[in-house]
Amino acid sequence: MLQDIRENSQGTIAKIIIGLLIVSLSIWGMDAIIGGFSGEPEVATVNGEDITERDFLRLVQIESQRRLANMETPDPSLLNEDQIRKDVLESLIQQQVLTQDANEQGLELSDSDIDALIRQMPQFQIDGKYSPERLAAAVRNMGMGIAEFRQTMRKQYVINQIRAGIAQSGFAAGENASQLLSIQNQTRDFRTLTIPAESVADQVEVTDAEIQSYYDDNRSSFQQPEQVDAAYISLSLGALAESVDVSDEELQAYYEQRSDDLAREERRAAHILIEDGADADKTIAEIQKRLADGEAFSDLAKEYSIDTISAEQGGDLGFAGRGVYDPDFEEALFALEPGEVSAAVETSFGVHLIQLEDVRRSEVPPLEELAGQLRGELARDKAEERFAEVRTQLADAAYSAENLTDPAEEFGLEVREARGITRDGGSAPFDHEGLVRQLYSEDVLQGGYNTELIDIGDNVSVVARVREHRDAQQLTVDQVREDIRGVLVTRKTREALADRAEEIISSLEDGQSLEDLEAGSWQAFEEQGRTSPEVGMSVMQTVFSMARPDEGGVRYGKNVSPEQAVVVALDDVREGEVDQDASEFQQLTQFLASLEGQREYAAYQQYLRNKAEVERP
Repeated sequence: MLQDIRENSQGTIAKIIIGLLIVSLSIWGMDAIIGGFSGEPEVATVNGEDITERDFLRLVQIESQRRLANMETPDPSLLNEDQIRKDVLESLIQQQVLTQDANEQGLELSDSDIDALIRQMPQFQIDGKYSPERLAAAVRNMGMGIAEFRQTMRKQYVINQIRAGIAQSGFAAGENASQLLSIQNQTRDFRTLTIPAESVADQVEVTDAEIQSYYDDNRSSFQQPEQVDAAYISLSLGALAESVDVSDEELQAYYEQRSDDLAREERRAAHILIEDGADADKTIAEIQKRLADGEAFSDLAKEYSIDTISAEQGGDLGFAGRGVYDPDFEEALFALEPGEVSAAVETSFGVHLIQLEDVRRSEVPPLEELAGQLRGELARDKAEERFAEVRTQLADAAYSAENLTDPAEEFGLEVREARGITRDGGSAPFDHEGLVRQLYSEDVLQGGYNTELIDIGDNVSVVARVREHRDAQQLTVDQVREDIRGVLVTRKTREALADRAEEIISSLEDGQSLEDLEAGSWQAFEEQGRTSPEVGMSVMQTVFSMARPDEGGVRYGKNVSPEQAVVVALDDVREGEVDQDASEFQQLTQFLASLEGQREYAAYQQYLRNKAEVERP
């Protein structure tokens, strides 16, 4: 057979086939040939259009990186990969549905439209000018090509146009805003009678039989969870720095190197702050012209600056060092020479013109005063250079070791112990979910191995092993007797307080006057709003949950906690005032309209999704 293949491979037909393959490879590449037979794999089809596996996997990677970046301490082991894949696929399906809808409506952007949008995006600009290099770098960091990014922009923009059109069409009637504000601003007149827990203490008794009954009814609540006792060693940058020696010569050289930083420079600035708006450029130009004509900066600050406090002092802000002002403001200020005025500087407060009035420098403190601080900084700098190397060495040593004693001795670390660690964690460092997961893994729990070296915080790494494992066990009634007693005392106290409050309310509703009942103990409150600081929040919730009393009548209610019961006598309800010309009314109306618009767009999205034909392989 092999001989037949060898002979046939020399034939004319075989040579033609090979020639065609070579031409195809040279023009389209191997992917094109393979793809010609199999096509690009898809993860779903939406109304006949495929969502490719390549797009899906790329977005899964991007979403995973985004969720890691949002973690306080990034740990890939905490990611739920199945949930990420599910969320990304549903997002792609929804995007495909919306894109198809936009296409059906004839919404599209030309290449020139896309170019104009990209050029206007600040993230692709340097000093206010479009930078192709910045665009290329940003797109590359997203794991995309330029053409793919342009296409994504094209899809997203038309989708946003539809979203904005629907969301902005939301409408809220002024009556709705008026009603909400009237309820929100409502005030109430009421009186309260407080019954302390001590007044019913003689009515509260818990027997052994009740404790046993509660235990029998709630046995599952009295289990000691599965636990482990663990040994661990910890490597930290701080501890490593403490072991670093810093010679007097190194300290002297570092002190001299830092002398410029240690001599704190402070600058006295004055500014004119203009509100950022359509006329800001015109106003700034007008001020700059008047400065050029010789008018004093302080006079113009008094006339133009919206920072009224500094304006009264001619814009003077006093002396300040670095780290005080907005970064853009600081950068402009520290680039000026005394008497010089900056160009316009935009910050979150508005647009500034800054004048540097004076500069002063403090003397460098003697080395003796700073020796401790500088020695610590230098030791930490040295330790940072060694930390990554030592961490790698410790990870290797702990992985192959049959205990923690040997790697601890090798790296001068202390073996410590933690007890009672459950699957939900324990005291630090076992409050780290990734470390606990490792501790309860089969290799560590059953196999007797060390955990991997886990980074639990900023420059802190831990490796641990199980010393003792205890299965979950049922606690006896004697072990939890006092805990149950406390629960029952609290319950019975609350019940007794509620009964006493009901007795008082019944007496009041039967005609007994407030003055005759618990005379002198009632407190009166008038025109109290929902967030009144004079009465506890829980009591105020009770007051505002009570129905309006009949004209001339009183409505009674109660608020009960384990500490006290409060009887409430509601006398009057006053509707809140509503000023339809006030900004509060306008803002609420706009907010309600926005909510309605968002609700309509969400319903529109769901409608498109429900009627879409989605197929998954």
